[in-house]
Amino acid sequence: MLKAVSTMTQNNPSAQHDLKDYIFTSESVSEGHPDKVCDRISDAVLDLFLTHDPYARVACETLATTNTVVVAGEVRGPDSITKDKIEEVVRMAIKDIGYDQEGFHWEKLNVDIKLHKQSSDIAMGVDSGENKDEGAGDQGIMFGYATRETPVLMPAPLYYAHAILRSLAQARHSGAVPELGPDAKSQVTLEYKNDKPVRAASVVVSTQHSEKISQQDVRDIVIPHVRAILPEGWMPPENELYINPTGRFVIGGPVGDCGLTGRKIIVDTYGGAAPHGGGAFSGKDPTKVDRSAAYAARYLAKNVVAAGYADGCTIQLSYAIGVSKPISVYLNTHGTGTVPERELVKALQQLVDLSPRGIREHLKLNRPIYARTAAYGHFGREPEPDGGFSWEALDLVEPLQKIIG
Repeated sequence: MLKAVSTMTQNNPSAQHDLKDYIFTSESVSEGHPDKVCDRISDAVLDLFLTHDPYARVACETLATTNTVVVAGEVRGPDSITKDKIEEVVRMAIKDIGYDQEGFHWEKLNVDIKLHKQSSDIAMGVDSGENKDEGAGDQGIMFGYATRETPVLMPAPLYYAHAILRSLAQARHSGAVPELGPDAKSQVTLEYKNDKPVRAASVVVSTQHSEKISQQDVRDIVIPHVRAILPEGWMPPENELYINPTGRFVIGGPVGDCGLTGRKIIVDTYGGAAPHGGGAFSGKDPTKVDRSAAYAARYLAKNVVAAGYADGCTIQLSYAIGVSKPISVYLNTHGTGTVPERELVKALQQLVDLSPRGIREHLKLNRPIYARTAAYGHFGREPEPDGGFSWEALDLVEPLQKIIG
């Protein structure tokens, strides 16, 4: 039975803090980080299956280490998708990221495909039937969040951490800075006054680089990107700019550290500024509510904030395996709401069917749109003409305002 739960902030002390002035940090990792390489491969395999069959089932996990990639998991899709086709997709994903280095070269590494058929027991719970709607692919809790801190309604520390790495990656791909490698990490610490970000207290950027350039050369390349991304007047003091603080980062990617799908769930979502249910996204088709319901929760929270009903909004959805409707719907505006939270919960459920099938159909998720989500965050992106990042659309603002006023 669907339960619409709305807990006011004052009755939920764990959902708020008393501090108005504080410092908060979020991190990001680049597309060439070992774990992100694996996320990209898993999502590229998912896109391959969805290209051939929009209703294919995929749960694809990837491991990457020196000269080796292992792709494992469960799938249900056309027999025409052979191991050779999957291997080609794996290699092209690695090539696109930019790995052609010793120890991890897109053309020379070993690719081991260990995908097998989806469990019939899981399929039985998920598939729709004569008297049953499509059920959730697993139990779990999923969170969505939005805040007015940035134009895309994302937490500011994560927003800037992503933007710095994306700027460096664009420069690398364009050939402007061929001295940089694909692997990189960033960390942005912001100072808040009266609950609003006012400046960067510190910035950390570690980026893989050619052995031909010095630590000072790396610093000279990176700092202009940091300066261009942060708002005017936000640059931290010189001694709080940590660029490759170990002094050398030549060995990187899966050669330096083994990668696995799904290990950067906080980077993928809200940088720690909001709760996380624990489920990863990459490599999972949209019947998996770990992914689709997290997208739906962000979609709802973003529209609540954009419609002017709160400065910040957290939404939690929960599901049971094989059950079509969410077990609970929770909404918290953290004391910033302009209307009762129960009214928002009721209105949102009028506008969006939160069953797995309802989410898939509303957001049109049965499309090959996932490889692009694998780096620089699944949220805070622009909706794309082919349906990519559909969960970032603001098309519920007017319908919400018509219902609530």
